[in-house]
Amino acid sequence: MTPLDLSIRSYGEDRGPDSHSFDQLVLPLSGALELDIGGLGGRLAIGRAAFVMAGTPHSTMSDRANRSIILDLHLAHTAPQIAERLVKAPFLSLTPAASKLIDYMGLMAGEGRASQSAIALWTPLLIDALGQAPASGAGRLARLAAQVEAEPGLPWTAAMMAERAAISASRLHALFQAELGTSPRAWLSELRLHRARQWLSASPCSIAEVAHRCGYGDQSALTRAMRRATGMTPAAYRRQERETRTKS
Repeated sequence: MTPLDLSIRSYGEDRGPDSHSFDQLVLPLSGALELDIGGLGGRLAIGRAAFVMAGTPHSTMSDRANRSIILDLHLAHTAPQIAERLVKAPFLSLTPAASKLIDYMGLMAGEGRASQSAIALWTPLLIDALGQAPASGAGRLARLAAQVEAEPGLPWTAAMMAERAAISASRLHALFQAELGTSPRAWLSELRLHRARQWLSASPCSIAEVAHRCGYGDQSALTRAMRRATGMTPAAYRRQERETRTKS
């Protein structure tokens, strides 16, 4: 397979939807970012990547430092079973082999040694690794994360998440610690606060509606969470973000 292009990029505020005539893999090297791929939202970080099929509208944003390998290619040139898997599940948990390959190419690119011949040799190895199913625990956690990220306003509890993942609550806690280094409750709190900041910054929704959509009991609960995390109220945060966009 001959890749079209490989680059390392960082993302900031959402610049609006984009689409292109080639397929694309987004492979995080550091930090975290949010993608919306054809209306399906997901969060990427080390160990979790995304596939964007040619012609699919998508947008990317982040409120923290991040770096990702962006690989442009034509998926039609690869094995049908791998292509089918990526199209059906554009957000994917990486196997250890895929993670090591991404780290390697990130290092090569950072040192200016990602030649076309090196990329051409590396790409089919990566695609093959992406076609391998992740460990069952990581796969269940990835599917659960996608469900929660799609509907953060639901009354999620550890028990509810464990039920969705078809595992025990103790196994759920063990998986979160092993894969993400945190607890289900802490991860959910971070996700909800991140989404709230996104919507406060970019949407016209009222603060009360943002609180409801993100799973906070009321506007006061969101205000307390925002004060702890940013030192600002939701209204002050929204005002600051809009002023920043106006100046830029």
